[in-house]
Amino acid sequence: MSEWQEFLIEDLAEFCNAKRVPLSSMQRQQLQGSYPYYGASGIVDYINDYIFEGSHILISEDGENLKSRNTPIAFEASGKFWVNNHAHILKAKEPHLTKILIHYFAQLDLTPYLTGAVQPKLNKATLSKIPLYLPSSTAEQKAIASVLSSLDDKIDLLHRQNKTLEAMAETLFRQWFIEEAKEDWEDKQLGTLLTVKRGGSPRPIQDYLSDSGYCWLKISDVTSLNSPFVFNIKEHIKEEGLSKTTLLQAGKLVLSNSATPAIPKILMVDTCIHDGWLHFPVSTYSNEYLYLLFNHIRPELLQLGNGSIFTNLKTDILKEYVVKHPDEASLLKFQTVIEPIFTKLLENAKQIQTLEKLRDMLLPKLMSGEVRVQYQTEEVA
Repeated sequence: MSEWQEFLIEDLAEFCNAKRVPLSSMQRQQLQGSYPYYGASGIVDYINDYIFEGSHILISEDGENLKSRNTPIAFEASGKFWVNNHAHILKAKEPHLTKILIHYFAQLDLTPYLTGAVQPKLNKATLSKIPLYLPSSTAEQKAIASVLSSLDDKIDLLHRQNKTLEAMAETLFRQWFIEEAKEDWEDKQLGTLLTVKRGGSPRPIQDYLSDSGYCWLKISDVTSLNSPFVFNIKEHIKEEGLSKTTLLQAGKLVLSNSATPAIPKILMVDTCIHDGWLHFPVSTYSNEYLYLLFNHIRPELLQLGNGSIFTNLKTDILKEYVVKHPDEASLLKFQTVIEPIFTKLLENAKQIQTLEKLRDMLLPKLMSGEVRVQYQTEEVA
């Protein structure tokens, strides 16, 4: 087995400088959506003037983002892509180091490395000197990367399966209830088909937040969640706050109504919800139907929302929204088709949770040498 030694980020990766590519308005329009665009908080759907090609590591320089970790702080961008100037672009000196560095930054507390009081940043000079320990043997480094890659590949496969399953469910919903809606189905307001209630928040909320206690669902817990199901909730509130909020059991469906409104999610843990969430204690529809319905009408709901800073989805907007109400036989038949799809979605989501926990548990042990992996010594030519 090889010895462990300290490396600096600059020993393992090179910084890439953005080169401006001048574009005319017509070129911008032609390239719109052709390549992914990455900003400090992840991927967005427009392009900028800085183009890269190949496999790179992007690390946010935004200190607030790094402290809150509401969005990924380090991720891999492959192929041809665009990037703004709020992310550091690194190129690993060896391909296997890409995987190791991304996972290292995923768990590293970067707070000590931030500079600037008003707008904290992770600057290039500080980032380049961040230390990490790795085995001196390249072969053992590759073995560690291989373990991480195997877990990531399985997780990615399950995510892709779920993306396909959810697209299938959306297609079936649109076909059954939009494209082939029956003429005799009645137009009804949603408020006549389900009970719409808002959550509640004890105030000032800072006095009730705790490291343990009852889960406290925030909008930021779901904004980057590519799944119908909520497993992980970061914050908690004390028992004293229960009388001022709404505690929901696992299995309930919720809908965001502020900040990033009209996002439906199905809870997989008991949690308290604040008044930025809606819930439905009585409903004519199943969770699966409601989830697909809300996703389908979300663009219209957003247009109906209002607010000077954030779009707000008031309860009356949702109650008064008119839908075609299918007959009971159609709803029951659809449920028999859609329920197995959501069951598989949930099974995959649970497996993703298990694999991610295993990977996150293994990572520090692999990086510290507490857990060693077998590898073959590379022959010197």
